[in-house]
Amino acid sequence: MTGQLTPDLLLSAYRAGIFPMAESATNKDIFWVDPKYRGIMPLDKFHVSKSLSRAIMKLDYQISVNTSFEKVIRMCAERPETWINREIITNYCLLFQRGHAHCLEVWNNEKLIGGIYGVSIGAVFFGESMFSKKSNASKIALAYLVNRLKETGFKLFDTQFLTPHLASLGAIEISKTKYKILLFKAVEEVANFCASSYSPDVSAIAQRRAHTS
Repeated sequence: MTGQLTPDLLLSAYRAGIFPMAESATNKDIFWVDPKYRGIMPLDKFHVSKSLSRAIMKLDYQISVNTSFEKVIRMCAERPETWINREIITNYCLLFQRGHAHCLEVWNNEKLIGGIYGVSIGAVFFGESMFSKKSNASKIALAYLVNRLKETGFKLFDTQFLTPHLASLGAIEISKTKYKILLFKAVEEVANFCASSYSPDVSAIAQRRAHTS
């Protein structure tokens, strides 16, 4: 795909199974990625370890959604090496304004300590990046996100790549062919990230699940 990055171009790219990256925060060039193997998080296989379960049940944090999108994406970019440049920040903020991008935030004493953001189309959530400023904050964010996606009708949680960290939480890797079969079906289904009927059940979120690989 070519041309200047726009929200419409982003949505078309995600529907086709590709996503943009930059070489660095200061590099203006965008390139498109279509991995041979794709990371996904099966919504019924998220692994809650004993320590993560304890951290969730400690309840020394607050969860919110879609209240600080730009702050979350900027904090995700605050690392020595990042693929998030100014153009990506601008366009994902525009997607957020259009209701196609979302974030989940973790707070402690009114301080943002963790978060995750991504794009939703149909019943697919495309996870983009997450950050943590306190131990377990990004894992807590991911646990709450998985529960929200599962309970609001999502069928596919795309994590783009499989990292050791995501694998330890239950993510798996599938072929591009299998991914696109799942993608093309799920984008035509219906889910609602902001469903008013959804309320997080902390006990269910903290419930331990055996990790199998």
